[in-house]
Amino acid sequence: MSHRTLRGRTTFAVDGPSNAKGYVVLPSRRNVVERTDYRWSFVVRLRGLNSPTHQEYPFQTAHCATTMMSTWVHELPLWLMALATFGAIFLAGATIHFVTGWLAAGRYGRSFKAISPGLLSPLGIIFGLFIAFTASQVWSDTARANVAVDAEASALRSVVVMSAVLPKEAQTELRRMVRDYIRYTATTEWPLVAKGAVTLNVSPPTLNDALKFTLSLPVVTPGQQTAQREVAVSLQRALEVRRERILISRSEVNGVKWLCLAFLAVCLLFGIAFVHCDNRLTSAVAIGLFSAALATTVLLILSHDRPFTGEIALTPEPLLQVMPEDR
Repeated sequence: MSHRTLRGRTTFAVDGPSNAKGYVVLPSRRNVVERTDYRWSFVVRLRGLNSPTHQEYPFQTAHCATTMMSTWVHELPLWLMALATFGAIFLAGATIHFVTGWLAAGRYGRSFKAISPGLLSPLGIIFGLFIAFTASQVWSDTARANVAVDAEASALRSVVVMSAVLPKEAQTELRRMVRDYIRYTATTEWPLVAKGAVTLNVSPPTLNDALKFTLSLPVVTPGQQTAQREVAVSLQRALEVRRERILISRSEVNGVKWLCLAFLAVCLLFGIAFVHCDNRLTSAVAIGLFSAALATTVLLILSHDRPFTGEIALTPEPLLQVMPEDR
């Protein structure tokens, strides 16, 4: 895989032959995806999706390295993410504990010891509100992602069901296009969505061709006319929810929010340490309890930050369930 910079944007390309239009020819899933998620890759293998019949799918990743942050953190296994989160927060808490002890024993120790415990209440309220707002964004993105995937699968299933009223040739062709699109999505697009590397620049050729094919069908009976109209609406719906899915995949808690969250947590840790600086054991216990609660909260938000990335991410299983079989 190679990349180049063009007008400030980084474009990635897969090594391999190209067709007359300049699109990379993808002979198999292995040429595009070096590592697939273990939770659904076995489903892909069982259903025989290693070699999609469609061969030409252009894709582009635009400045993904600068728009999506800390991808390696989100892709960590859950136990390793928990270890890193708890380790970093407890290390910061221990450092603050020793720093405040050193300051309290110094020249201005009496001033630090005079800090009122009442300061912790407003700090705690501000920190709690910030956590609530951040978590609300994460839960909203996760819910929207679930709805988008389910709606996309439902729209594709409607296409398969309604195509049964159309002529035999049209039905076979539509089923093939839906099957090829699901194969492409599961084997090629989904790993790129997990990295936030898919943009709206390129629409899936198969769905576009299916929509054009449906609208150009010569239908005669009223039933076929109704089926043609419903299939076209379902295809448009599938394109719409796909765009929604891609937009959600690029949504995350940005760096400014993480920095503000970290700063407020440090302020609260310093406040706890200064309030209890007269008793070092009490200070250590208070800082440890707050660090444990903070690490749990950060781990929960971090593991759900990107709905399509990580060990508990969404999978293309709903799409695979509605994939029509070969006839």
